[in-house]
Amino acid sequence: MIKKIKQLILCSAFIYIPYASMAWGMLGHRIVGEIADSYLSPKARLAIKDILGDESMAMASNWADFIKSEPSYNYLSSWHYINFKDGLSEADMKAYLAVDTLTDAYTKINFLTAQLKDKKLEKEKKVMYLRLLIHIVGDVHQPMHVSREEDQGGNKIYVLWFNQKSNLHSVWDGAIIDDQKLSYTEYTKAINHTTAAQRAELQAQPVSHWMYDSYTIAQKLYGEITQPDQKLSYRYIYDHIQIANDQLLKGGVHLAGLLNQIFG
Repeated sequence: MIKKIKQLILCSAFIYIPYASMAWGMLGHRIVGEIADSYLSPKARLAIKDILGDESMAMASNWADFIKSEPSYNYLSSWHYINFKDGLSEADMKAYLAVDTLTDAYTKINFLTAQLKDKKLEKEKKVMYLRLLIHIVGDVHQPMHVSREEDQGGNKIYVLWFNQKSNLHSVWDGAIIDDQKLSYTEYTKAINHTTAAQRAELQAQPVSHWMYDSYTIAQKLYGEITQPDQKLSYRYIYDHIQIANDQLLKGGVHLAGLLNQIFG
């Protein structure tokens, strides 16, 4: 009986967990998952179907945020992001990541990739690890998840979003994408346009390059906030929506390439 009550509480938390607390928001993560699904190899598609069953990659993509409502999974918190100081070159970042042993998005993408390649991995872990990988790959394409520790990835950079109190992290988690007023399938159809050559180029990039791309965008975004409670609204969306769309698209293409490598 107690177990059933816990399950009900957990399920209800999935429904009511605050939208703004999730990286990319539910919409962004589902877009990344849906884009990735469109570029899976036949072999990878079969393997993922065997693991997730009827759960789509789009729907699986938010499990890692939903599970934050269960305290026993608190250890996953630092898997969602990675912190860097300002002013790094790509060579600096690669050198750091080459010896990185912290619990962060980079080391955990590598861990999950290796685990999912293990054909002896038990089914329960396969499901959890695949859901986590789908999510964390999405996370590292959200610029504020590859940024500064001292302001908690923009959470302490306070702004006024259409005259409402917010912060830079929340703006990039979901607000800028929500404003498009599209479902995740509509959004995917609107931005998911790549050539085979473009996909090949993106999928040849190492994870360190994904992170440096996000990091350089984050550095630019920080530099644009020049005063406390800076007002952001329609002009900010106009100036930045293409960056957000590009990051969502790259996240999906990168994820598909990684999954094809794992299950190919």
